[in-house]
Amino acid sequence: MSTYVGFIGCGNMGGALAKAAAKSELLKPEHICIADRMNAQAEKMAAELGGAIVGTNKEVAKHCDYIFLAVKPQMMQGVLEEIAPVLKERTDRFVLVTIAAGLTMESIQKMAGGNYPIIRLMPNMPAAVGQGMILYCSAKTHLDEMVTFLHMMKEAGRFDELPENLIDAGSAVSGCGPAFVYMFIEALADGGVACGLPRQKAQEYAAQTLIGAAEMVLKSGMHPGALKDAVCSPAGSTIQGVRALEAGGFRGDIFEAVVAAYEKTKELGKK
Repeated sequence: MSTYVGFIGCGNMGGALAKAAAKSELLKPEHICIADRMNAQAEKMAAELGGAIVGTNKEVAKHCDYIFLAVKPQMMQGVLEEIAPVLKERTDRFVLVTIAAGLTMESIQKMAGGNYPIIRLMPNMPAAVGQGMILYCSAKTHLDEMVTFLHMMKEAGRFDELPENLIDAGSAVSGCGPAFVYMFIEALADGGVACGLPRQKAQEYAAQTLIGAAEMVLKSGMHPGALKDAVCSPAGSTIQGVRALEAGGFRGDIFEAVVAAYEKTKELGKK
């Protein structure tokens, strides 16, 4: 039996997940339905996916086995009010998939008008290149539904199950973190340019350096502080750079950025 997947919203994050789903051997393009309030954007995404179907929110709600709610938190109420009657009429089984920051599974279910099976995802932008760090939790789902879902979405990156009470904290690191990392890459490249490197090379060196450093953390299992110490030779150049970062409050600034992002996410869930 074929699995049908629908996306309500195909912005940056919804589009990235749709592209990952389209790479799965479990799905054919015609098994994916794209809906967006900007129909031209939905048509463009459908074409990029090799011929996915363009539909309406209600059509996605009526026919799809997995219904991705890829809209902003402040838009969720309106979207779910629109499709709630359609969901209520269904007699077959389906799973809601939400990526809205700050909104709990219970709040989504209430807005949708039923205690439906639900998966809450907190993806990040690197999912667009298959390197996402995607946090998830679920309620009322069956084991086979989760196995199918995770296999279907594996091209998006690394998935990790987390209790819902920790999802917002995790998202402050993995969801907001790419923006902080991009700022660091930009600053690292700017420093290289200041020292005489061409801009393109400085940016390439900075980006690849972060990729390599991150892989060492994941594959070695070593504490980042220990890896940092291994690079810092006594009286060497690196330790002087570390000294400058410490003097500027680098670690404290990153610490505060994560906490600020977490607090804002909690606020979104209260509105």
